[in-house]
This record gives sequence, C-alpha cells and structure tokens, in this order.
Amino acid sequence: MLVLTRKTSEAIVISDNITITVLEVKGNRVKLGFTAPGDTTINRLEVYRKPDQCPSDGLYAGAALV
Repeated sequence: MLVLTRKTSEAIVISDNITITVLEVKGNRVKLGFTAPGDTTINRLEVYRKPDQCPSDGLYAGAALV
C-alpha cells in the first residue's frame, strides 16, 4: 500500500487519467473529488464489496449501502 499525505486542494494522479483532489478536511472526515474518464467506475469499498466480504476488523461494520 502506498501512503501519501496531502493538504486541502492538493491532488494525486493515477495512470495519467484519474485525478483525486482533497477538497476538505473536517475532524476525522476527508472530502475527495475525483476526475476520471466517463467509462471509469468509482465506488466506496463497502459498496464495491458485499458486506460479508468486508474486513473483519470492524472498519466497515454498520456501513450503509447506498
């Protein structure tokens, strides 16, 4: 796993065509903005995986599927 530190308004680029920008940091929550080609699917982990496939460490326990 690559770990990066970014401040508000700073970004990272993945594969030359996906940009992730830190929009806001409030307490323990981070708001991210994604710029990607229209055919790129972006999901939260708890939506991407079925609830029974999430890590058992409780990190995603109780996450609402939207």
